[in-house]
Amino acid sequence: MAKVTAGRDALGEFAPKFAELNDDILFGEVWSREAELPARDRSIVTITALITGGNFEQLPFHMKKAKENGVTKEEMTEIITHVAFYVGWPKAWSAFNIAKELY
Repeated sequence: MAKVTAGRDALGEFAPKFAELNDDILFGEVWSREAELPARDRSIVTITALITGGNFEQLPFHMKKAKENGVTKEEMTEIITHVAFYVGWPKAWSAFNIAKELY
């Protein structure tokens, strides 16, 4: 996985410690633990968590990453359809609008 600098790019001057934790710990150490959970599966879990929380601002990045990690359009639509019944129809609708732009 390529080194992520999104935290430093977006918040490095304003919140340097948060940016460091985002880039080095979350995307550096946690996402690199592929022996424990492959990146494809991590993407599915992350997308589900973001939809559940209504965190749509982060979804485009993570859906793009999921696509890069091998999640197909058909799988993405199934993930969103499945979680719709657990987290709410409006959240799924919002997620579908993002997914259709990326797939």
